[in-house]
Amino acid sequence: MQPSQTGMWAVARKARRKLGRVKARATGRPAAARVTPKGSRLVTSPVFVLSSVRSGSTLLRVLLNSHPLIRAPHEMHLRTLEVKQTKVYTEKAMKQLGLDGDELEHLLWDRILHRELSHSGKELIVDKTPGNALIWRRLHEAWPDARFVFLLRHPASMVSSLINGRPDRELAQTVAEVKQYVDAVEEARGQLPGLTVRYEELTEKPTEVTQEICAFLGVEWDRRMLNYGKQEHGPFQAFIGDWSDNIKSGKIQQARELPRPDEVPDSLKEVTRHWGYEC
Repeated sequence: MQPSQTGMWAVARKARRKLGRVKARATGRPAAARVTPKGSRLVTSPVFVLSSVRSGSTLLRVLLNSHPLIRAPHEMHLRTLEVKQTKVYTEKAMKQLGLDGDELEHLLWDRILHRELSHSGKELIVDKTPGNALIWRRLHEAWPDARFVFLLRHPASMVSSLINGRPDRELAQTVAEVKQYVDAVEEARGQLPGLTVRYEELTEKPTEVTQEICAFLGVEWDRRMLNYGKQEHGPFQAFIGDWSDNIKSGKIQQARELPRPDEVPDSLKEVTRHWGYEC
């Protein structure tokens, strides 16, 4: 008898836990990030969740934010924060300081994370913005010591979740959007060290999975993580996270049944298989 998919995930999870600090499978490393002067970062080792839209990242955020040492705010959208140098002499002045446009933006991003972390009084900050998957190289360059959590969910489930939230969406456009994100996540998994978390496992066995995440982040697991509804997480609003009734319930909801293989769009079949789902 073939082992169930859930059983195989459980075996893989147990093996990962034996390894301690888990690293993603690696097909090579990205180009070495340029050396930044000592003291350039106020936050030296932030945590970034790399995921697609509709992957369950808001649930992961509030579970982490319920930990007394972890601050996981709403989506920060760092990639859309830009620094504009409006004069040629501004660029010349910044160049003399060793600062180009990218590094100026990195300084801004770092200052925002540091401000939020300082206000929270906690020790670790986690940014779960799905758009981070599209700029993982810049995040690695900005923070060479950043830690990454790769959040996976069945790609076809993400497509159906997007359409359920907005029935006016076109299927082809929605599939293309999901593919853009999952391809970026898969590429990052092959290049960066980090911890892989599966949304379906998180909802089925939240204690075990959050314990694994805490071990990866180097903090003691805290039972309060499972009761996120008793903690303050800010508003659940569109464009900065999930705003559905499920997340507002304050309880971990079971993931929907996995799509059948014939329900997986052709363009998503390869990554679906790579992520260990039947297809």
